[in-house]
Amino acid sequence: MSSAAEATAKKDKLVIFDTTLRDGEQSPGASMTRDEKVRIAKMLEKMRVDVIEAGFAIASPGDFEGVQAVARAVKESTVCSLARAVGPDIIRAAEALKDAASPRIHTFIATSPIHMKYKLQLAPERVVEQAVEAIKHARNHVPDVEFSCEDASRSEFEFLCRIIEAAINAGARTINLPDTVGYGEPGEYGAMFKRLIENIPNSDKAIFSTHCHNDLGLAVANSLSAVMNGVRQVECTINGLGERAGNASLEEIVMAVRTRKDIFPVETGIVTEHIVPTSRLVASVTGFAVQPNKAVVGANAFAHEAGIHQDGVLKHRETYEIMRAQDVGWVNNRIVLGKHSGRAAVKARFEELGVTFDSPAALNAAFERFKELADKKKEVFDEDLQAIAGRVFAKDVEETFQFKSLEVLSKTGVVPKATVEMSIRDDDGEYVSRTASSEGSGPVDATFKAIENIVQSGADLQLYSVNAITQGTDSMGEVTVRLDKDGTIVNGVGADTDIVCASAKAYVHALNLLKSPEVRLRWQEYGV
Repeated sequence: MSSAAEATAKKDKLVIFDTTLRDGEQSPGASMTRDEKVRIAKMLEKMRVDVIEAGFAIASPGDFEGVQAVARAVKESTVCSLARAVGPDIIRAAEALKDAASPRIHTFIATSPIHMKYKLQLAPERVVEQAVEAIKHARNHVPDVEFSCEDASRSEFEFLCRIIEAAINAGARTINLPDTVGYGEPGEYGAMFKRLIENIPNSDKAIFSTHCHNDLGLAVANSLSAVMNGVRQVECTINGLGERAGNASLEEIVMAVRTRKDIFPVETGIVTEHIVPTSRLVASVTGFAVQPNKAVVGANAFAHEAGIHQDGVLKHRETYEIMRAQDVGWVNNRIVLGKHSGRAAVKARFEELGVTFDSPAALNAAFERFKELADKKKEVFDEDLQAIAGRVFAKDVEETFQFKSLEVLSKTGVVPKATVEMSIRDDDGEYVSRTASSEGSGPVDATFKAIENIVQSGADLQLYSVNAITQGTDSMGEVTVRLDKDGTIVNGVGADTDIVCASAKAYVHALNLLKSPEVRLRWQEYGV
């Protein structure tokens, strides 16, 4: 056996624990419907993510249904539900995971002095007792239990030793020490794990895990430092999605380990070619666009503009590229099909992109949108197909409002005016046509005001973002609109070659999300 083969054989498995559907969803406006969670979970399963944290089952009926649906749909990955270290949470999580092929309950309690004193208002002895009780309770329901010390990076070392030893004795097989507030520094955070593993007598009976937040931009660095110090599970999210500044990015963790095989003593089982398609799916579902300079999945991640760089890459790729774009799912394929092309070819390309439709009706809807776009553009790109799929799946949200048509007057020196036609479902389930006009400071502003003249939602516009899906003046534009109505925050997404139409579609999509009972329930969460 060669030395390289020997090195590979000695590597430990690094468990990839994805919490996009749970912690990622806690980003304001990133709430996902049950069906959207299942779509993302299936892509994560296809990527061979080891553990998928599907939600916080007790948080709301909508969250419970989301965890339950993912547990039923996913067969290859472990499906996990979060639960506080209290009985009702444990029971609800177990119920949601009942149909999972490989279920895990992830229970947690705060362990830092500031959290125990002011949030929990519990003595340290009682915190240990409650943790042990919760783990034993969870073990009565599932064999796989993970325990987290919330705010571990600000917890006292001796207390961590005590509660972790007790947790492992109680049956926890994964111990997670999260940097809950993004306070950690790579050197000290990694050293904490090394010291704990060396000092806790039964540490060899559990896998240690890291969960880092990105408040200081150190989530990935802290996670990788922990890996170098004995951690064998990393909790992360697609695109680094998460509350506040986000979480450690799955794509960055995985590709760092893969690219620097010479220093990391671990390897993952991730099929990296699915990273970019999954990134696009999460961005489309949540409405959180990926910044162009984002590592691995950003549009500029493999772009070279400087002449010296271009010359070097052309002569030998490795001069300025440490990864192959194809290895993470970037492809140059373009589907050059016209309006006379067949459904089978389009379906085949969707499947190559990891997009599958659950019904012939959904495929037909996607094909019709493809034909409409093919009439407007010379070439239809993979990114266009992803956007088409996103719009088709968005129909899973019940439509109280339907966008029908738009007429806009925008002329230099003249106040822009928009006339919008919509259909609104009445109490009998019938759609009634409504038309309204409004002036505005620009065509988009006039369009939104005309829509509000019809629906009178009372929602506040918090974000308006435009993203070109592909290059060229005939590119489809994807618009994200964030609305806030009485504390319920949603992101609506719309796509069209006409950016004003895309804006109208995004606004109407957001209005429908505000009307969705599932989305409203999702925002009536228990405090954590």
